[in-house]
Formats: sequence, structure tokens, C-alpha cells
Amino acid sequence: MDARSDGEGAKGGLRRVLSLWDLILYGIVLIMPIGAAPLFGIVQQLSHGQAVSTLLLAMVAMTLTAYSYGRLASLHPLAGSAYTFVGSELNAHLGFLAGWAMFLDYLLVPVVCILYASLALQRLVPGLPYWFWCALIACILTAINLGGIRATANMNLLFLAAALAVILPFLGLAAKWLYLRAGWPGLLSTQPFYSRDAFHLKYLASGTAVAALTYGGFDGISTLSEEARNPQRDILLATVFVCIFTGIFGGLQIYLAQRVLPGYRHLAHVDTAFLDAAETVGGPRLFHGLAVVLVATNLGSGLTAQAGVSRLLYRMGRDGALPRFPFSRIGSARAVPVYNVLLVGALAFGGCLWLSYERAAELINFGAFLAFMGVNASAIRAFYWRRAKGNRNALFDLAAPAAGFVFCLYIWLNLGREAKLVGAVWFAAGLLFDAILTKGFTVSPSAIRLDP
Repeated sequence: MDARSDGEGAKGGLRRVLSLWDLILYGIVLIMPIGAAPLFGIVQQLSHGQAVSTLLLAMVAMTLTAYSYGRLASLHPLAGSAYTFVGSELNAHLGFLAGWAMFLDYLLVPVVCILYASLALQRLVPGLPYWFWCALIACILTAINLGGIRATANMNLLFLAAALAVILPFLGLAAKWLYLRAGWPGLLSTQPFYSRDAFHLKYLASGTAVAALTYGGFDGISTLSEEARNPQRDILLATVFVCIFTGIFGGLQIYLAQRVLPGYRHLAHVDTAFLDAAETVGGPRLFHGLAVVLVATNLGSGLTAQAGVSRLLYRMGRDGALPRFPFSRIGSARAVPVYNVLLVGALAFGGCLWLSYERAAELINFGAFLAFMGVNASAIRAFYWRRAKGNRNALFDLAAPAAGFVFCLYIWLNLGREAKLVGAVWFAAGLLFDAILTKGFTVSPSAIRLDP
């Protein structure tokens, strides 16, 4: 650790200990290296058999937003992500609302992860109640995060290794299964990308809107700007790399699953179609192994999401957008926002008892894509409108973030009615809180500081 890192830790701030590799691992585990697998059956049906194309189109669109995140992180290397970017570039009140939307997003990620793992474990050990598994998993994730960001990064390695230990054999077995049955034509085909008989832009757009969920969580990388050794370079590289890696690696998984189960009209189990593909090529062992790994990677996502939202609350508390106590307090032993970690763990447990898996998953997108739109708009303001005409680049400074904004708006407008209703109530509560905090919007909700 460098001198600056030690100094910051001694002064009670966050420590700069994370390398580019740590940030990449954080992002990959937050998204999950097999994050596309649960969506395979749904996207396959919506796109009428062109699931791979939807995933790749979503990769291009989300990479544009990732590019905006990374560039803004080079200007504002502070914890806070969309909250910092929107507040600094657009308006402090809009920044507060972006942070409020992000809080809903990040808080619900551990809820969804704990829900999924608890339901699976309850089926494996039916003698223990659902609430017990929720409480146990929430406590485990909280305890690991209290160990410090280095402990979280180390756990990421274990979760990533578990996912690769199962998905890599699937790739090999699926390729072998296809080749043995149909030779090279069975293994190599354009059908997963384009089917002339079933192609329609409406179907492709519907599938892409859902496939974009695969990339949810990449923005969590920028919440660790204050703990990155070189945030000006590494946040941009890690954010864009994670999106591209997820698209290519996930696309390979979906391609092979789609060749194994090429139909889309009569999938036996739409929600778990990828598991059916795994059982087809690898038998019950691969089926059960993949199911266990999906539980493990969900725990990894919950772990990193809890770390991200606790640091978001730290940044907002330090700036005065939330009460400085307890939100801006840092534990002296491991430089961890202890109270925030505990609060997020408690709220995640409560959310598991109140929300269904489907509703929590839908609500994630309400906050996420609002924040994404704010970040793309902030990138346009920072790199196009504020620059002298001679230094502007219409493609990178305007067109790229504008395209990202339009895509995120499209996703947000296509959310379910119930998700919009609950999300609107959450957003209205944030607006009311901001009004009270700023005495009717007459003062700034926070002083956005650009120094670490």
C-alpha cells in the first residue's frame, strides 16, 4: 500500500488499496459471470429465437453508459457514482435524487440475491424455515463486509472460481455434444444471431430490453473510486471491460444453450431453460452443480452490492445530503463504514420478508436506469457543453452518451406497471426528503467536494 493509502486510512477515510484487477473482479462478480443464464429462456421467447443478438445489442448499449461512467470517474474520483456525477455536472438536487434512485437499486440487489439463495436452500433443507435462511445469509454477508474492502475483494475470487468451475465444463460439454450429433454445422451456425423466418425488430427490441438486465450492477465499480489506487485510469478501464466481457462470455454461453435447445415456442421450463440445456449435455451432475453455483454467485453479487451501497451512503453522509452521524462514520480498525454496512444488512433482511423475488427484480431497474440516464446526461454536459468548441468531439462527447441515454430511457419506459408505481412512491419520498432537508429547495442538499 502506498503512502497516500496509509495516510487516508489513518485519518479515518477510505483506503486506496484496490488494483485494476480488483475492480474488474468486483464488477464481474456483481454482474455474475453467468448472469445471462437465468434470462436465457425468457429472452429466447421474446426475441423469437435470437437471444444471442439481443445480448450483444444490449452489450453495445450498456457499454456506452459504462463509457460515460468511466469518463466521469476520471473527473470526479470520489465514492458516490451517479450521485457525485449528476450532482457535480447538472444540479445538486438532481444529484441527490440520483443517489436516492441508486440506493433503491443497490439495496434491492442484495435483497434479490438473498431471496434466490434462501429459496434454493429451503428446497435443499426443507426442515428449516425461509426466514432462517434469510437471516443467516444476511448476517454472513454483513460479517464479511465488516472485515473491510480487502476481505470483500478476496471473497470475490472464491465466488468467481466457483462459477468458472461449472460454466467452463458446460461450454466444453455443449460444444462436444453438438459436434458429435451434427458436426461443424451443428456447432457453428448463424441461427442464434439471425433467423429470417422469425426476425422482426419488435421481437428483437423486446428481447434486448430484458437482456440488458444481464449488465445490471456494472456501475457499482465507480462507487469504489476512493479505494482505487488509480481511479482516473482504472475506473474507466474496469467498467468498460466488465461490460464487454459480460457480453462476450455470456453470449458464448447463450449461443451454445441456444444450439442445444434451438426452439423458442415450446420450452419446457422458461425460467430455468439454461439448466435444462446443462442437464441435456452434462446430466444430473452438471444440472445440480450449476444450480449450486447460481446460489453462490448470487451471494457474491449480494456481498459486493452491500459494499457498494454502504459506501454510497458514506459519501452522501460526508457531504451532508444525509445526517453525518451515522452515515459518514468510518470504523478505525479496517476503514469500513460500519453503521452503513449494518443498516444495509438489516434492510436487506427486511426486504426479503416483504418483497417477492419478481417484484424486487423489477424494482431494481427503476432506480438503475434513472441513474443511468442521469449519468449519460452528465457526460454530455461535462465533455460537450462545457468544453470549448475546438476541443469537442461530436462522436465521443455527444453522440455516445446521447445514445446511452435514449437506450436507458427505452428500458425504463418498458418497465412493468407495478414496478413503476412502487418506484414512483420511492422517488416521491426522496423528493419530499430533499425538500425538507433543503427548506423547500432554497439551499443545496450537499456541498459536492471534488477533492478526495
